[in-house]
Amino acid sequence: MKLNLKNPIVFFDLETTGTNIVSDRIVEISYLKVFPNGDEESKTRRINPEMPIPPQSTEIHGISDEDVKDAPTFKAIAKSLAAQIEGCDLAGYNSNRFDIPLLAEEFLRSGVEIDMMKHKFVDVQTIFHKKEQRTLSAAYKFYCDLSLENAHTAEADTKATYEILKAQLDRYPDLQNDMAFLAEYSAYGDNVDFAGRIVYNDKKQEVINFGKYKGRLVVDILREDPGYYGWIMGGDFTLHTKKIFTSIKLRSAFNKR
Repeated sequence: MKLNLKNPIVFFDLETTGTNIVSDRIVEISYLKVFPNGDEESKTRRINPEMPIPPQSTEIHGISDEDVKDAPTFKAIAKSLAAQIEGCDLAGYNSNRFDIPLLAEEFLRSGVEIDMMKHKFVDVQTIFHKKEQRTLSAAYKFYCDLSLENAHTAEADTKATYEILKAQLDRYPDLQNDMAFLAEYSAYGDNVDFAGRIVYNDKKQEVINFGKYKGRLVVDILREDPGYYGWIMGGDFTLHTKKIFTSIKLRSAFNKR
């Protein structure tokens, strides 16, 4: 089924040094940009992560330190990449929990201002797990009756994700061919930050989602425990999480005036 698009949608996949959103870095990014008229453009880029690639990661995606030693850093391509995805919806496989948060971190580290929260996010894995409970290779076989060659290469995984989403729309009549619907359907919780440390409650208020203050309003904790904000800023939290805490703190201070 052809996607019903109001905006371009960018399917993308990352290969990385590991799975820690805070400390790991991108070594390859591949994207397939699909326009409302059906036109497509794709690009794959190796990236120098400015840190050693662990052997166990190289075993998975096949990218070594030697492969990226002359590649540009993420900071060098950040502005052009931001321009490519500006105004687009974003889609991936397990992207809401990993690729989107890590990409947001890389943009923040590079000092590139892009409001990722303005985008709609369609996570094909979430749709698949709600419907069938499988992996990407199994999903590709199940929906498209094809074997995923070169799995764990960003380009192959990106193209497979695009094909799976179209096949999912063909298979399930209850799935609307609408990116807003699919983004809501594949959302992983009502997160305020990408890491899910803060979530919205049913009144759309920011609530802490971990630790001893889980379930409490962020504004209340920042007021009652002045040291909590400093602990967050100095802790092992994502830059995006820290940015959201700072935004809430500043907004709260402004509203008191």
